[in-house]
Amino acid sequence: MLICARTQIGRGSPNKAGGHDVHGAPLGAAEVQAVREALDWPHAPFVVPEAARQALDARERGAADQRGWEAMLARHPQAAEFQRRVLGELPAGFDEQAAALVAAAAAKAETIASRKASQNSLTALTGLLPELLGGSADLAPSNLTQWQGHRPVMKARDGGNYLHYGVREFAMVAIQTGITLHGGLKPFAGTFLMFSEYARNAIRMAALMRINPIYVFTHDSIGLGEDGPTHQPVEQLATLRLMPNLDVWRPGDAVETLVAWQTAVRHRHTPTCLILSRQSLAHQARDADTLAAIERGGYVLVKEAAERPLQLVLIATGSELSLAVEAQKTLAERGINARVVSMPSCFSFELQDAAWRRAVLPPGVPRVAVEAGVTAGWRQYVGLEGGVVGINSFGESAPAAALARHFGLTVQAVVDAGLSCLAG
Repeated sequence: MLICARTQIGRGSPNKAGGHDVHGAPLGAAEVQAVREALDWPHAPFVVPEAARQALDARERGAADQRGWEAMLARHPQAAEFQRRVLGELPAGFDEQAAALVAAAAAKAETIASRKASQNSLTALTGLLPELLGGSADLAPSNLTQWQGHRPVMKARDGGNYLHYGVREFAMVAIQTGITLHGGLKPFAGTFLMFSEYARNAIRMAALMRINPIYVFTHDSIGLGEDGPTHQPVEQLATLRLMPNLDVWRPGDAVETLVAWQTAVRHRHTPTCLILSRQSLAHQARDADTLAAIERGGYVLVKEAAERPLQLVLIATGSELSLAVEAQKTLAERGINARVVSMPSCFSFELQDAAWRRAVLPPGVPRVAVEAGVTAGWRQYVGLEGGVVGINSFGESAPAAALARHFGLTVQAVVDAGLSCLAG
């Protein structure tokens, strides 16, 4: 349906209607008086005429409607579950069930793409949270936002839980905002990370409004390979991280992906971006304490040798986490005592207390960060004297492995950056 409306900006203002002067500045006392005369409005400022007040006052009727609604709800067998969803609360026992899922994922130790790990996480979480409402901008087979048991929404009240938005990223994110504000559902929807550009102003509004939709952004780097530079995001991670009140997770394996999802559904006043890979990511071994630390956003994944002073910190996210782990081994063979810090969420890491942040990133120890994107944002953690292995140009069209070599996203590049930092 198309609605055409003929309007006039500033209608009623005799001297400023129809022009830009009425848009961005006060009318001024003289023009306000002219408007009053033109509209035959004799009432003082901020005075609501009694007839208008009575016509608009719905307090008594609203109170009666509220009492009727509450009485009807009290009789309903699913009243408690309805109220839980409307209030946005997680079900009883969610934390224990979520911890069990993380332990199971760690034991399974899968080497899979984080987009596939996300789909597995959805299959598990939708069993705990029936209020999850999925969707995609016509890329579901690629971003894997459909899960086992999903049902497309075809018409009102058909019990569906998945929306096909079509190729319209901005509208998709704006609709998610409306669904979130309505309450009772937890919407998430996906597209390629590159196409987050189309939805950026809607994402910003969600962050500004302090609501909690979830955005699934896959194909997160030059790992797209032959799709070429138009589809290979390099600056998107950094710019999304710059947005206030937006939690951006780029998990490094299937376990971190599950924790990222659990963090996203726990948020009450913060939107979440899940930045996921097309290519498989190696599983990283963790003990119980390290598993529990993932939700902090930044933690020590591989510890340095305890009997010697720490010399170097390697920080990584996503598909580059395995590069840092292998580089740490190579450095150890050369007598360099380094640790690996996984930083899937800078937002969550910055929420931790200073003691935790100092323990993970000890002051005075040289640092190197590695991520398949622009390097500028990592100076917050490595400083001007640290090293960053990344990409400060647009991508190219070639197989993913060839691109990694071309752009220097290799174990040797991380090793060399570390040695350079130590050499001063």
